[in-house]
Amino acid sequence: MDKVYIFGHKNPDTDSVCGSIALSYLKNKLGYNSEPRILGSINPETSFALKKFKVNVPLYLNDVKVQIKNINYRQDYIMNENKPIIEAFSFMNENSITGLPLVDDEGKFKGYVSLKEIANDMIYNESLRVETSFDNLASTLEASETIKFDDEITGFAHAATFDDATFIKNIPLDNESILIVGDRNSIIRYAIESKVKLIIIVKNRHIPDNLKEFAKENKVNIIITPKSSFKIARLLCLSNPIKSIQRDSKTITFNVNDYLSDFNEITSKYKHTNYPIINNQNICLGMLRTIDAHEINKKKVILVDHNMLDQSVDGLYESEILEIIDHHNIGDINTNLPINFRNMAVGSVNTIIYHLYQENHIDIPSNIAGLMLSGIISDTLLLKSPTTTDIDRKVAEYLANIAKVDLEKYGLELLESGVDITGLTDEQIIYKDFKTYKVDEKVMAVGQVFTTNFDIFKDRIDSIVKELNKIDEVYNYRIITLYVTNFLTNDSYLLFSDNSKKSLELAYGVENISEGHFLPGVVSRKKQMIPVLMDVLEHL
Repeated sequence: MDKVYIFGHKNPDTDSVCGSIALSYLKNKLGYNSEPRILGSINPETSFALKKFKVNVPLYLNDVKVQIKNINYRQDYIMNENKPIIEAFSFMNENSITGLPLVDDEGKFKGYVSLKEIANDMIYNESLRVETSFDNLASTLEASETIKFDDEITGFAHAATFDDATFIKNIPLDNESILIVGDRNSIIRYAIESKVKLIIIVKNRHIPDNLKEFAKENKVNIIITPKSSFKIARLLCLSNPIKSIQRDSKTITFNVNDYLSDFNEITSKYKHTNYPIINNQNICLGMLRTIDAHEINKKKVILVDHNMLDQSVDGLYESEILEIIDHHNIGDINTNLPINFRNMAVGSVNTIIYHLYQENHIDIPSNIAGLMLSGIISDTLLLKSPTTTDIDRKVAEYLANIAKVDLEKYGLELLESGVDITGLTDEQIIYKDFKTYKVDEKVMAVGQVFTTNFDIFKDRIDSIVKELNKIDEVYNYRIITLYVTNFLTNDSYLLFSDNSKKSLELAYGVENISEGHFLPGVVSRKKQMIPVLMDVLEHL
C-alpha cells in the first residue's frame, strides 16, 4: 500500500502537529500506511507536549512534488558494459528502444549506448581485432562444445581460406591469433603448435580426440559452433563488449530524487528519447523514456488543520489529496476528484479527530489522548477562547481522563511552556505562529504569540516593528501584524508595519493607532482578528 503523508500547516503549532500524529495513528489502525510529518520547526509548546507524552517529533516534509522515483520508469532497461554488442543490439530491437544505460559489475553508471552507435560500429568497423571474454564469444556463436583456458580472448581473426599447404606456409600464427577453420586437421595442428589464442571450428565439424588432447596440452582455447565461416566473421566483433564502441561521452542523467518539473524543462531543450536514472551513489536504477513521463504515482496526502494553498506543503497540486480535516473557514484548495472533507465549527482540529476515533470504534491510547488534549488546550487557550464550544470542553475532559492528567494544571503548564522568548530573534518571534490570507490578489499576514506579561515585549517593540517593515518590504503585504496575546487576562496587544497603520485604524476605528495598541478580550485569530482585517482588506 502506498504511503500516505499526514501533515498540518506551515509554521506548525501544537494543534496541527498533535492532530497529524493522532490522525496517523487512527489511519494505521484502519489499515492505511500513513506517516505524520511537519512542514517546519516545532515551537517550544509543541515540544513540551511531545516530551510529556513520550512521542517523537515527526519528520520534516520538504514538498510533495512529483519526483523521478514516483514515475514508472523502466528499471529493467540496464545492461552490463561487458556484455557483447550483439546482446545490446538484440535487446534494443526486442524492446523497441533506441538506447541503453551501461553499468559495471557493481551497478554503477558507466555511460549510454545508442542504437545508432551500435549500427555505425557494425557497418563501418572493419577491424578483425577481437577483445572480449570467452563467455561472450561462446554465447554469441552459440557454442555446442568448448575447451576453455582463458577468461579473456584478445587477438586478430584469420580464416583458413587457402589450401592447407599454402596457409601453413604463408600465414603466420601466434598467441594473438584467432583461427576460423573447418575439419582441416593439418591446419588445426599447425594452429595448436603455434599456441594460438583460440580456434573456432565451424558448422560443428568433428575434430579427432587426439587434436583435442593436443590443444589441452598446449592450453589452446576451442569453440565449436554450428555457424558458418561467413556468419562467424560477422559476429566476431559483435562479441566484443559494448564498452568498446565509440560513444558520445555527453550523457544526460537524472537522479531518482530529481523533480519531474526539472526533467520536463531539461528534456524539452535536448529532445533526447531516453535518460538514465541514477541514485546518489551513482548506481544506475534504470531508464526513463520521455513517453513514460506521464505514468506517475502521485504522493498521497491528508491535510490537517488547514485548507489554504499558501499554508500547505510546496507542490501540493502535484500530489493526490485524499482528505482534509479542518476547523477553519473554507479556503482555496481545489481537487480534481471528490474527497472526504471534514470541517466542524469547533475550537480545535483534535476535537474533530476525536469524533473520527469514536465513529470508527478505535480506542485512544493514553499518549495519543494526551497529544489530542494538548492540541485542544493550545488552540482554545485552555478552553477560554471565543472559539471554544461545549463539544471541545466535553472532549477535553474525556481525553484528560484517558491521559491521566489534571486538565487545568497541565493546561497552564503547556501554555506557559510556549511563552518564553528568551534567545529568540525578532524574526523568530514574528514567525512563531504566522499565517497569510488572500482576498482576490491582496495578501495579508497575521502572526500571534502568547505571553503572561506584555512587559517583556515592551523593550523590543521598536526592533520587532523594524523587522515587520523588512518583511513587508520583501513580500508587499497589504497588512502585516503581530498580536501579542496574554492568555491569563484574555487580551491582546497589536504590533504592525508602517504600511499597515491606516488599514488597522479603519479596522479598529482608532485615530492615529499606536504600536502596542491594547485590544481587550481579543484572543482568537480565527474569530476576532481575521474577520475584522478581512473586512478592511475587501474594501481596500
